[in-house]
Amino acid sequence: MIFDQTSIAALMQGDHGDPFSVLGIHAHNGGWVVRALLPGAAGVEVVEGERSLARLERLGDSDVFAAALSEPDPGNEREKPFHYRLRVDWGSHRQDMEDPYRFGPVLGEMDIWLLAEGTHYRPYEKLGAHLADIDGVNGVNIAVWAPNARRVSVVGNFNNWDGRRHAMRKRSASGIWEMFIPGLAPGDIYKFEIRTQAGDLLLKADPYAFRAELRPDTASVVAELMPVYPSTEARRLANGLGAPLSIYEVHLGSWRRVVEQGVEQGVEQGGRWLTYRELAATLIPYVKELGFTHIELLPISEHPFDGSWGYQPIGLYAPTARFGSPEDFRYFVETAHANGIGVLLDWVPGHFPSDAHGLANFDGSCLYEHADPREGFHQDWNTLIFNYGRREVLNYLVGNALYWIERFGIDGLRVDAVASMLYRDYSRKEGEWIPNVHGGRENLEAIEFLRKLNQIVCAERPEAIMIAEESTSFPRVSRPLHTGGLGFHYKWNLGWMNDTLRYMQEDPVHRSHHHDKITFGLAYAFSENFMLPLSHDEVVHGKRSILGRMPGDAWQRFANLRAYYGFMWGHPGKKLLFMGCEFGQEGEWNFERSLDWHLLNSPPHAGVQRLVRDLNLVHRHYPALHQLDFEERGFEWITHEDNQNSVFSFMRKAADGATVLVLCNFIPLPRSGYRIGVAQAGRYREIINTDAAVYGGSGLHNGELHTEPVAAHGRAHSLCVSVPPLATVMLVLEH
Repeated sequence: MIFDQTSIAALMQGDHGDPFSVLGIHAHNGGWVVRALLPGAAGVEVVEGERSLARLERLGDSDVFAAALSEPDPGNEREKPFHYRLRVDWGSHRQDMEDPYRFGPVLGEMDIWLLAEGTHYRPYEKLGAHLADIDGVNGVNIAVWAPNARRVSVVGNFNNWDGRRHAMRKRSASGIWEMFIPGLAPGDIYKFEIRTQAGDLLLKADPYAFRAELRPDTASVVAELMPVYPSTEARRLANGLGAPLSIYEVHLGSWRRVVEQGVEQGVEQGGRWLTYRELAATLIPYVKELGFTHIELLPISEHPFDGSWGYQPIGLYAPTARFGSPEDFRYFVETAHANGIGVLLDWVPGHFPSDAHGLANFDGSCLYEHADPREGFHQDWNTLIFNYGRREVLNYLVGNALYWIERFGIDGLRVDAVASMLYRDYSRKEGEWIPNVHGGRENLEAIEFLRKLNQIVCAERPEAIMIAEESTSFPRVSRPLHTGGLGFHYKWNLGWMNDTLRYMQEDPVHRSHHHDKITFGLAYAFSENFMLPLSHDEVVHGKRSILGRMPGDAWQRFANLRAYYGFMWGHPGKKLLFMGCEFGQEGEWNFERSLDWHLLNSPPHAGVQRLVRDLNLVHRHYPALHQLDFEERGFEWITHEDNQNSVFSFMRKAADGATVLVLCNFIPLPRSGYRIGVAQAGRYREIINTDAAVYGGSGLHNGELHTEPVAAHGRAHSLCVSVPPLATVMLVLEH
């Protein structure tokens, strides 16, 4: 039937359950009928090539047009739908356009089945917007999972944001809606208009969008999917457990800002952001010069609120538009790799914000989140919690992890707030959480998600590393899956960070009473593959900067900081330092402005920066300082009981037996003739002395040191060392 009042009414109201069954070209009375819904059109013709086949008639007072083509080509009757176009008279102009309703399904049955089963590890290759060419027509295949929606449409400037124009096809019980939209191209903006079962209209960004508008705008942007980034053996070795990982943690929006003459100052009234390409030209050489092996970026997935620092993402698949395009970000990673620098991302699968254009209540139901706030709402952050027990949600997150690694060459992901995922009662009072099926507090679904995540990443991209920010005593976080572990490669050692910073904040005169704050970390140092983090969380919210926590006068503050860094680089575990800490930023980090680079004009700050560079160099050069970070045989105390002098000494060992001796003096008095037992006799020399004048210290140092056959600390030979005040010294054997 050409004229069906019920269908017409449903189309005009944007409430037709199957628009593809009505619109487009369909067999009719031995020929064909073409129907089109074109609000605002004054007239419509069916065109083949340059020939007009028929003028479509307006059906009543609707915006639905139709025409029967009983004999479209006399003498050569068509047996299947043919390639036609619509010539539309908009009143002010005419437009030849492809009819989206003449195209068939864009997803194969196997794709639908894998997506529905939750076994498609790369759902981003099928869902979202993908550039396509069908029958010589350029456009976009677009698909979205919204199983409880009554109707889903694609809207944007290309159709005046009219949800009736591009209503999608629902693929059976899978809950996936899809269509091909001819003419869409990179840079076009779009959203999904979703009519819920209750009849409400929701306007949602694409969960799988590869690009998004810059806030405060919230639409998705059509973008090309990045080609697969090649996996290399060099990157696998650089990320390995025995490699010298030293990570520079960066918030791209505040590392450095640019103030331009005659230009409005911009985002923080003090300068504009650098772009990904500008950061490639400035940040990467800086990191390389300081000897860091990796850059870790605070989350760069698109997020609406600058003040969340990226930890409340909306577009998990879109590099934030604040700094440029996806191509620009990939260029940043490529440049880092070309300079021998790895790139890690902070990644947030633990929660998401409730902004109206995001995942919350996506199709009118709690699709990505739990319906019960006792399971699905984070009180601390006012965010929603993913439903890890739902296959499609699990695939969304696992696919996202692979996406960053496979399409941008990311070396690994630091998974945020793992503790909040592992426990159902995280930051909740009695009665505010639901026990698991066994009556316990562990979130079994989240645990299974993390295990599956690490299993798939390890299998698909073995060069990549997974790092857990996990603050509890949950066992075996960084142990292999086959041993019952969660399968992470590394875990942040937040206990070490808290204990040692508390120790350093003590006045040196009181440190003898807190000796265990330094030694306790070695009691469990080899229970996990630990990373030692001095991260962004330690320089905000009234905690002061790391330098700001150091006690004493100006000289002592810098000396304390240098001694602490020396101890950190000597301690087992991979290293992570937040930007600004490398030169002794005075104030707390402020995401709205640049770091205080002018401080480098001051010798004490420049000295700290030079020390960090030299620590990175010796850390990389001497395998004893990194090769056996996670094995007990790589560490041995020399003295840990000298609390009266607040002196610590220990050995770091390499697999071949080579050692580095580390001595730390945490009081402002020098120790001359301090004897330590050593395992090997011979001549020793300093490779690091944090009290060196070049770093801003007093310049007390040791020349050549020769062992003596004097027993000490259970060893037959010993050294007499001058230990500078508030300093760390590293020594190596030279035969």
